Amino acid sequence: MLKTLVKLASAAVATALVASTALAQDKLKVGFVYVGPVSDHGWTYEHDLGRKAIEKAFPGRVETSFVENVPEGADAERVIAQLAQTGHGLIFTTSFGFMNPTLKVAERFPRVKFEHATGYKQTPNVATYAARFYEGRHVIGLIAGKMTKTGIVGYVASIPIPEVVSGVNAFTLALRSQRPDAQVKVVWVNSWYDPGKEAAAAKALLDQGADVIVQHTDSPAPVQQAEQRGAYAFGQASDMQRFGPKAHLTSIVDDWSGYYVARTKAALEKTWKSGDVWGGFDSGMVKLSSYNAAIPADVVAMAETARKEIIEKKRHPFTGPMKDQSGKEVLAAGKRLEDKDILTMNYFIEGVQGQIPK
Repeated sequence: MLKTLVKLASAAVATALVASTALAQDKLKVGFVYVGPVSDHGWTYEHDLGRKAIEKAFPGRVETSFVENVPEGADAERVIAQLAQTGHGLIFTTSFGFMNPTLKVAERFPRVKFEHATGYKQTPNVATYAARFYEGRHVIGLIAGKMTKTGIVGYVASIPIPEVVSGVNAFTLALRSQRPDAQVKVVWVNSWYDPGKEAAAAKALLDQGADVIVQHTDSPAPVQQAEQRGAYAFGQASDMQRFGPKAHLTSIVDDWSGYYVARTKAALEKTWKSGDVWGGFDSGMVKLSSYNAAIPADVVAMAETARKEIIEKKRHPFTGPMKDQSGKEVLAAGKRLEDKDILTMNYFIEGVQGQIPK
């Protein structure tokens, strides 16, 4: 009798272990690779909010993890491979420089699904996604054109890739539609996240007469510098209002939560397919945070009209005429720039002071 009970108990334990293992195997492991820290209050911070949205949407069905501060290069390939080797079935790599490392690892792990942010190369198990940040640049350019007194705007730029270049140009085109004599001074910091360099760049631009600071970098340092100097600023990637309550006019917010939840759902339901997504205001990937009370009501109305018209396809940020820095026409009056031309933009337009590093 005792032997029988022991056997039954052993069988029950074995069954429980098998069930537990099966449950663990059924849980989808989702990994994230971040170029900066989750505390950057910008780009990586917003991606991590998207990771948390996955956990909230699928309690008990997913397990997420992340690796932060991953350099764009050989280290990235090692980190991505480690996630693939440890059972992650869906991996999001969230910076442009992770493109080739992602592709290399994906070739080695064909059953793992990869998603690369801001990239342009897809394979059967690598999808790409990005946001139309230039739409937000258009709206804040309109606001800056009304708010600047000196006509000089400082732009703290990160890495010289088309995404950043097109943002400078979209901003400048809108700025000069409201203030034709305005100039945009660009300082490159050659980093996505470096508070020290970003602060130094903002200081230099303010010293050159800029009374509005724009950034395509991830820390709130430029907003903080504008606050200290009594200038205006626009935040990047997340709402940076708390870092400069008086300076901060609004932020271009990157909201990845909806996309991450949808792609995880597809992976769970075995309907995931590779592809390319480029979302803007209409998809909710690009948003604007609340407007500073310092912006006049008519300027807020203008900004909101522009935002809504972009959603309704009545307005396009890249509408001619548009000339490059040499004065050569690159877009005729009334014409709209095609996506392929925005995605490969490698020149600055009239009104931009500075060069694109080679």
